[in-house]
Amino acid sequence: MANYYSDNENLKLQLQHPLMEKIVRLKERDYSFAENEPIAPIDFEDAIDTYDKILEIIGDISAEIIAPNAESVDQEGVRVENGRVIYAKGTKENIKALTDAKLFGMSLPYKYQGLNLPMVPYVMAAEIVSRADGGFANIWGLQDCAETIYEFASDEIKDEFLPRINQGDTCSMDLTEPDAGSDLQAVQLKATWNEEKNRWMLNGVKRFITNGDADIKLVLARSEEGTKDGRGLSYFVYDKKDKGVTVRRVENKMGIKGSPTCELVFKNAPAKLVGERRLGLIKYVMSLMNGARLGVGAQAVGIAEAAYREALKYAQEREQFGKAIINFPAVYELLQNMKAKIDASRSILYETARSVDIYKLYEDIAKTRSLTPEERTEMKQHNRIAGALTPMLKMMSSEYCNQICYDAIQIHGGPGFMKDFPVERMYRDARITTIYEGTTQLQVVAAIRSVINNTYSDIIKSFAELPITPEFETLKEDLIEMTAEFESAREIVHNLKNDEALDFLARRLVEMASHIIITYILLHDALRSNADCYSLKRSTYTYLRMVKAIHKAHLSYISDFKIEDLADYKQQPKIIADQS
Repeated sequence: MANYYSDNENLKLQLQHPLMEKIVRLKERDYSFAENEPIAPIDFEDAIDTYDKILEIIGDISAEIIAPNAESVDQEGVRVENGRVIYAKGTKENIKALTDAKLFGMSLPYKYQGLNLPMVPYVMAAEIVSRADGGFANIWGLQDCAETIYEFASDEIKDEFLPRINQGDTCSMDLTEPDAGSDLQAVQLKATWNEEKNRWMLNGVKRFITNGDADIKLVLARSEEGTKDGRGLSYFVYDKKDKGVTVRRVENKMGIKGSPTCELVFKNAPAKLVGERRLGLIKYVMSLMNGARLGVGAQAVGIAEAAYREALKYAQEREQFGKAIINFPAVYELLQNMKAKIDASRSILYETARSVDIYKLYEDIAKTRSLTPEERTEMKQHNRIAGALTPMLKMMSSEYCNQICYDAIQIHGGPGFMKDFPVERMYRDARITTIYEGTTQLQVVAAIRSVINNTYSDIIKSFAELPITPEFETLKEDLIEMTAEFESAREIVHNLKNDEALDFLARRLVEMASHIIITYILLHDALRSNADCYSLKRSTYTYLRMVKAIHKAHLSYISDFKIEDLADYKQQPKIIADQS
């Protein structure tokens, strides 16, 4: 019987990372929960064994139920009846299987019927589900909203909503509007206080809302009369049972067809304030978005893994000119490059998840006791690392996911373009990963700060100081040379002293930093792998060969760049428009 967890040795490797012992100890409060919670682990080995078993169940359900349903869900899609979304038959089966297994609300504390999982195994579960069906991963993965409720809402709201997640209630985050996409400061959905009902009432329209007919909705709305920016926005939780929201339509999308993307009408929809007024965008949505970007990273890795395995299988079975096509250099190079990109994406995914785990756990502990100076320092350090790695992860993993699915189609040739093969669906599903939860271009905007303030340079330095084995000495020499090239490029851009030029060259700088950091993370994962785990070590060398060439091209472009080049780029669209 197939299992999407046990058939991937690189997942178990991430559970064995040295930081996991600290993460688990913090999550279980030095294993004190075991005194009152029957399912709480008594020590680290017990915890890892529990995570292992949970992931085995996820892997089994993903391989035996979700993946076989993926094609029919893609074909059936979703529909709207009387203002409500009707899921595909396979989607309903998927939700039931995971609800019956108590795999909704996995990361919530025991008191809310959760499994109290740290971020690392939860993200692992998201990767596995995404490998089975990238579209369904959106419905299941939006349980992330529960984390925001837990982190910022009142005890009353937590007690009302959080236990329902474990029972299979779905979630959505309702942010975007027809005139407010990436620019969330432009949100206009109105929240007004009703004295008579002692409730906030929401009125307006939301658009492009993933899983928009969810049971529990987190809604960004304008609560402050007369404001026009983010400081006038607050965050609210809405209960579908109150029947104040109708689905006007679902979008007819290229991919993730089983995940309903809705246009919603709020008409006197009663809601409860999460946290404090005015902090909706500034604090709460930013926290939720960072978690969502981690989720998209997991989704991208899962879809890419599925596409790679389909391509590998096809290349082994398809014969041309008297031999399997995997024996042709043009094909086996593609496959190895695909594998390297997946392993690289997975390495930064879990490196980011570990930093998120540590700083969020310390934040949670700080609600019950004072942190020691050492703990506070460590919290700030990992918060800084997570803030720097999250946009890098989202950008690189989603771009690689698209490239891998593209190459999977290429390996299939003509048949891959047909709906008879699952890579056609995966190719369509992959495309959204570079767009939602912040486009690649917006990730560059977020990441360039870490280039400017030396955060990426500090991360590179910390990795460079770690010991390595002799077999990787030449690889490290290449990384040291690449680091010098990155610093040279950074200095060139700094000396231009032009913000527009910085914006123009930002993606190249961010990619240069990404190449170095991701190779270092992949290298240290390879060092921790089993001696016979040749695959990860090979991926490290392959990945370095790929990015070294891109790295040098970026340095050459930046070195040759002149400020006057900007005028030419700005004029071209106007010239073309005038000609047409």
